[in-house]
Amino acid sequence: MSKSASAVERVHDRALRSANNEGPILEVRDVHLSFGGVVALGGLTFSIDRAQVLGLIGPNGAGKTSLFNCLNRLYVPTSGEILFDGRSILSMSGYRMAPLGIGRTFQNLAMFPTMTVVESVMVGGHCRSRSDFLSDALRLPWVNAEERRLRARTLELLHYLDLDAHAFTRVSTLPFGTQKRVELARALATEPRLLLLDEPAGGLNHEEIDKLAALIRRIRDDFELAILLVEHHMGLVMAVSDRVVVINFGRKLAEGKPSEVRNDPEVVRAYLGTSSQGEH
Repeated sequence: MSKSASAVERVHDRALRSANNEGPILEVRDVHLSFGGVVALGGLTFSIDRAQVLGLIGPNGAGKTSLFNCLNRLYVPTSGEILFDGRSILSMSGYRMAPLGIGRTFQNLAMFPTMTVVESVMVGGHCRSRSDFLSDALRLPWVNAEERRLRARTLELLHYLDLDAHAFTRVSTLPFGTQKRVELARALATEPRLLLLDEPAGGLNHEEIDKLAALIRRIRDDFELAILLVEHHMGLVMAVSDRVVVINFGRKLAEGKPSEVRNDPEVVRAYLGTSSQGEH
């Protein structure tokens, strides 16, 4: 089975059926977020095109995770607007983000340690399920058929991410880098059109980071989804991003191609230091 077939094709077909195929997939418009007197986001504006990787960088405390939490509806912006596929998400509940098409990984692994890899990834796919408590309790025939389809899609994703050998292993027994891939598989199981990656290189060694860079580009191309990448490893960000947005104290400092941002004097002073290479 080709790793770019089946599960990938299913998500690709779904993306093509999207009612709105024009314009950016995500628009963040003048978003403000305050906690008491502390400003976390101060009028942040940017957009992400479809099938694009956008790197979001900035010092610790710059507001990157706060933005992610606004996109997942964990935080409510003080003012501003967030549009996904041309539609405001600010009136929607957080549980609707995954079915809408926004998937996420976390800076700190958010896994169920006693579950197997297959079970963990299937949790992500359940947001696409039509079943409910009563249907599951009665084990209706269509519920069983849907569960079989979900399991088949999960196994396809595990094959795509080279996790076949770990399918029935408990997540907690796996190396950290492998657990990161399991969490990525779970996010992809939600069939996202926008994937939020929160410091995916954290805790990985140089070889694993090189493989991650290739994987991010492959996922972007095979699934034709947009990726918003928050990462401190500058080598990774500059290697995989089509555009980079730099924020500092919740405000946008710079935006452009990686080569432009890398050489921006304000960025060098505020974040990259005297050298624009390496890891922060």
